[in-house]
Amino acid sequence: MPETRFARVPGGLRLAYEEFGDEAAPPLLLIAGLGAQMISWHEPLCELLSERGLRVIRFDNRDSGLSTHVDGPYTLEDMAGDAAGLLDALAIDSAHVVGVSMGGMIAQALAYEHPARVRSLVSLMSTTGEAAVSRPTPEAQEVLMRPRSTTPDEAEERSLEWVRVVGSPGLFDEQLVVERARTAFERDSDPAGFQRQLDAIYSARDRTERVREIRAPTLVIHGALDPLIPPEAGRATAAAIDGAELVVIDGMGHDMPPPLWPRLAEAMAAHVERAT
Repeated sequence: MPETRFARVPGGLRLAYEEFGDEAAPPLLLIAGLGAQMISWHEPLCELLSERGLRVIRFDNRDSGLSTHVDGPYTLEDMAGDAAGLLDALAIDSAHVVGVSMGGMIAQALAYEHPARVRSLVSLMSTTGEAAVSRPTPEAQEVLMRPRSTTPDEAEERSLEWVRVVGSPGLFDEQLVVERARTAFERDSDPAGFQRQLDAIYSARDRTERVREIRAPTLVIHGALDPLIPPEAGRATAAAIDGAELVVIDGMGHDMPPPLWPRLAEAMAAHVERAT
């Protein structure tokens, strides 16, 4: 297991982070999704990326995991500022950036708010916020909005309910899902933090015009079966960014199951190599 460290970023926040690979290698910053912690970037996936010659950095967003939990509202751009602050703390001028779901929105914001900090961008099962292409299925919306878990056992049960609705059919590992849910609950359980992150997404609305400003080499990856953020949102994201490449993965929902780790790692590493 990598060592968990902490970095101070502007605004008095403290971000928990971990690293894999050689510090001299090209940095790859991984940004987690709504209510998720850095452990949602599973260790074997991070190791696959580091084995491909990358310095992999994963971290807890504000209001998640071991990072600072705040009191008031904030924006996706504020969260992008946190990511830039982490790069400052690590003395990294710029990094390749990958964001998943809400993390993809934050990564996009980092690329248009702080373009010099982003060498390349991977927007993974995310959206620009364009309402017409971003509507979840009723089932996905319902499971997203269920009350947050209050016990580890409840966290396990609800994580299974979640993945059975939004996950990749036949690909997710239920035992891994429940183990990671319990670990995540024991690291942090803050329903108010989840709601503040969700409010940041809703308040951002449609960011397509800002996303059009992105000039970093961009790869958009989306699951063909994603019920939470439909693949049309991935296509719209790629269309908004000049020169972006789009990869739609058959059989993939709104998750990163173990059978897809090698393909995802290879796609990200190849994108970094092309960008470099």
